[in-house]
Amino acid sequence: MPESVNTYSEEEILKGCQQGERLYQEMLYRQFATKMYGICMSYAGERPLAQDMLQDAFVKVFRNILNYRGDGSLEGWIRRIVVNTAIDHIRQRKNIVKLDKERTVLQPTHVYNDALSNIQLKELMNFIGKLPEGARIVFNLFAVEGFTHKEIAERLHITEGTSKSQYNRARNMLMGWLGNL
Repeated sequence: MPESVNTYSEEEILKGCQQGERLYQEMLYRQFATKMYGICMSYAGERPLAQDMLQDAFVKVFRNILNYRGDGSLEGWIRRIVVNTAIDHIRQRKNIVKLDKERTVLQPTHVYNDALSNIQLKELMNFIGKLPEGARIVFNLFAVEGFTHKEIAERLHITEGTSKSQYNRARNMLMGWLGNL
């Protein structure tokens, strides 16, 4: 009976998951859940939604584990499922890109390298979490996941211009906050 993720190789855990063995599924979950939860939080902005996203994503991982061909890393494959699940959740909420009635235009603030080097990842994630939902989602997809504005527009059912606008809004807000450190 498997007890620890550390005593089994990723290949053994993967094979057990592909055979539908719950103990191996639990090990896979324990191995990746914390990192994937962080991704969910960056899209959700609130814990309950992030937890729902994570749960749904791992259900999809286990349902589709036989489709994993080993072309890339297992973590990358799981990450793609998590991101797509997060996008689906947000799309379902029908609040994808909700522009505020009053547009706040922030002047870009010069951000010193010292400020960036002194900021902790946790603090940066906190700032990203404070972004308005539409700006936060587009920022994550563009700056973190590496999607193009065209791909973001297609996935979120928005225009490419809206994607660019939301990214710039997020970037300007973050620069303003980081400049005030």
